[in-house]
Amino acid sequence: MAQFMNGIKRTNYCGEVTKANVNQTVVLTGWVAKVRNLGGLMFIWLRDRTGRIQLFFNEDTDKELFELAANVKNEYVVAVEGIVCARNEADVNKDMKTGEIEVKVTKLVVLNEAKLPPFHIEDKANISDVNRLKYRYLDLRRPSMQNIILMRHKIAKIARDYYDENGFIEVETPILTKSTPEGARDYLVPSRVHPSKFYALPQSPQIFKQLLMVAGFDRYMQIAKCFRDEDLRADRQPEFTQIDLEMSFVDIDDVITINEGFMARVFKEVLGVELKTPFLRMSYADAMTKYGSDKPDIRFGYELIDLADTLTNCGFKVFSDALANGGAVKAVCFPAGHYSRKEIDKLGEFVKTHGGSGLAWIVVGENNEIRTSLGKVLTPDEISAVVAKCEAKPGDLICIVSGKTNVVYTVLGALRCELANKLGLIPENEFAFLWITEFPQFEYSEEENRYVAVHHPFTSPMEQDIDRIESDPGSVRAKAYDIVLNGYELGGGSIRIHDSELQGRMFKALGLSDEDVSERFGFLIEAFKYGTPPHGGMAYGLDRLCMLMAGATNIRDTIAFPKVQNASCLMSGAPDFVDDIQVKDLHISINKEDVKVEE
Repeated sequence: MAQFMNGIKRTNYCGEVTKANVNQTVVLTGWVAKVRNLGGLMFIWLRDRTGRIQLFFNEDTDKELFELAANVKNEYVVAVEGIVCARNEADVNKDMKTGEIEVKVTKLVVLNEAKLPPFHIEDKANISDVNRLKYRYLDLRRPSMQNIILMRHKIAKIARDYYDENGFIEVETPILTKSTPEGARDYLVPSRVHPSKFYALPQSPQIFKQLLMVAGFDRYMQIAKCFRDEDLRADRQPEFTQIDLEMSFVDIDDVITINEGFMARVFKEVLGVELKTPFLRMSYADAMTKYGSDKPDIRFGYELIDLADTLTNCGFKVFSDALANGGAVKAVCFPAGHYSRKEIDKLGEFVKTHGGSGLAWIVVGENNEIRTSLGKVLTPDEISAVVAKCEAKPGDLICIVSGKTNVVYTVLGALRCELANKLGLIPENEFAFLWITEFPQFEYSEEENRYVAVHHPFTSPMEQDIDRIESDPGSVRAKAYDIVLNGYELGGGSIRIHDSELQGRMFKALGLSDEDVSERFGFLIEAFKYGTPPHGGMAYGLDRLCMLMAGATNIRDTIAFPKVQNASCLMSGAPDFVDDIQVKDLHISINKEDVKVEE
C-alpha cells in the first residue's frame, strides 16, 4: 500500500466540482462506489459526503496507473489527481450533481483497501434492518443517510443561530442528576462514592431550566440529550435529543410566537418551504371531538361523527348501554365502499389492536343499496338515520365504534389515519402545523388511585379554572400546548407555576405529602422562595423534527447510532456485562439467577 496521501492534498470535495472547474487540476479523496472496466476504457465513481463524481482512465493513461486502477475495488479509500473535463452532451448524467463533468486521472493513491462489505453501499440496495444497524458505519455511508445526518446538523445550527438572535443563552444542564419519579422510568446510575445511592439520567432538563429562570437568565436554550426507559416504537428511542427552551415574563402567546418564527426559519432555510404563520390553534377538547387524537393529522378531513342523538334509544344494547353509561358511539365515513368483506374484517382486527371491542359498519352501494353488519340489530329506519347523519354518499363506508369515550377516540383516531393512508387521501409534500392548547391539568390513574399531572407538576392551570383544583380536578385545564405536524407531536410545553401557594395546592391535588414534595423537589421549592419570575417554555424533539423534514418513517434514520426495540445496540453490543470488580466498586450485587445469558 502506498504511503499516506503520497504528498498530495485534497483540493475539492467530489460533489462540488462543476463545469466551472473544467481544465483545472483537482485532487479528490473518498471511497470507490463503482468500477466499470471496459477494456481500454475504465470508469470509477468516487464518493464522499458531498456526492459522487466520475473518474476515467483511457488509452492515454499511463500503463502502470491503468493497472493500479484495474485492481481497485468497491469501498477502497483512494486519493486521485486529475484534470476536469466536460462530458459530451449525449453523456451528461442528469441524476448526478457532477453529471456534466468527469475527471481524467493522472495520479492514483490507494490509501486503504476494503474487504467485501455485507451489503451494497447504495440507496436502492435491499438491506435488512439488522444489517443496517449491525454495520451502521457502512449504512451511514449511503447518500440518503448522509443527507439526513447533514440535514440534522443544519437544523441544529439554525436553532442555535435563531434563538441566539432572539436573546436566548445556551446553558448546559447536568446529565447525572436526581431521580424525581413523576413520568417515564428513569435510567439509573449507581454511585461509587455514595453507596446505595443513584444518579438518574435526565428525562428532560425541566427542573434545571426553571432554576435558570430563578437565576435571572431570562431566556435559555439547549440542544439537550435526554433519556427515558420506556417501550420503543418508530418515533421513540431510549436516548433522544431536544431543542429545549425556557423564557421569563411571558405567557402562552409569547412562547408560541417565538417558536413559530423558528419553524418558519428552519423550513425556509433547509427545505425552501415557506410556512404560513400564525399556525392554526385548536383546543384539546376540540381535537379529541373532531379527530380522536391530541395530535391530529389535519392534511385531510373525515372528522369523527357523533351518533349519540341518532342511536340513544336504539334497540341495540351495545350502543344504547354505552351511551347510558356515559360513553360514546361515533363513526368515520370514507369513500371505501369498494372494500371487500375480507378487507372490512381486517379493519375490525385493526380496531381490536387499538383497544376496541369490535367494529360495526355500513356500506352504501352505488345505487344506494345498503350492506351492513347491523342488519339484525338496527331497524331500517335507524340504519337510514345513521347514513343521513354521516352524510354518506354512494360508495361510502361508515365505520362505527362504541364504548368508553377515551377508547372510542383512540380507536377512531387511529382508524381515521389508517383508512386515509390506505386510500391515498393524504397529500404528499404538505406540512400542516397546528397548536393544541388547553390540555387537561390532571388525569385519574386507576393504578395509583389518584390524580396525576398530564404534563408535569409545575404546569400552571388556566386562571378561570384555579378555583376547581380541589373540588373538580378533572375539569381543570392547563396552560399547556403542543405543536403538531402531520399527525406527530413535534414538541410541547407550558407556562409554569411561579406562585408558591398555587404550587402547594397542585401538589396536594396530586396526592403528594409534604415529605414526598421535599424528597422529590425540595431544592426547586426552596429556590422558588427567593423570587421567581413568571416563566414558561417548551421542547422540540430534534430527532422527530428531522425525521419529518427528511421524509423518513423512523427516527432511527435521523440518529447516527440508534438502539433497537429492546434498547440494545446491535453494532457495539451495549448493554453488556461488566467485570465483577466494577460491580463490587459500585456496592451493588447481581442475582446471577436472574441473568439470562444470550446464546
